[in-house]
Amino acid sequence: MLEDTPIAFLETLEAAHAHPEEHWRRRAANGSSTSRLFCAVTDDGRWLGTMGGFHATGSPDPHLVGVYVTPSRRGPAHGVADALLDAVVGWARLRSGRLLLEVHEHNLPAIRYYERHGFTFTGRTQPYPLDRTALELEMAVEL
Repeated sequence: MLEDTPIAFLETLEAAHAHPEEHWRRRAANGSSTSRLFCAVTDDGRWLGTMGGFHATGSPDPHLVGVYVTPSRRGPAHGVADALLDAVVGWARLRSGRLLLEVHEHNLPAIRYYERHGFTFTGRTQPYPLDRTALELEMAVEL
């Protein structure tokens, strides 16, 4: 994920490699009551994509996070991204009437995908943590 689209995440590949395997197992186990990770996996166990939801304590709305689909399975013909987004929306709908996300200003394929699925810009921005000269743009969709 980090090799393919590094601007889509808030971590560097180097930092990700430094995490022990247990870190990744905990994340994949969905052990938190405030978050949910959905994965698309082939019959032989290869991960095709992930999307997650995170609902921070004190925040009225959950966030879409950890979005990635392997390049060979991108696009409407495959349906991987849409199925994952449907799963996150279903989870978020039980928590709120709106789902938020933050997207790097230069990640145009992601922005176009979110717009096709009803997300609109809220006007809120913040500096991208790995490059303070770039922005993350907040988008939201009513559920």
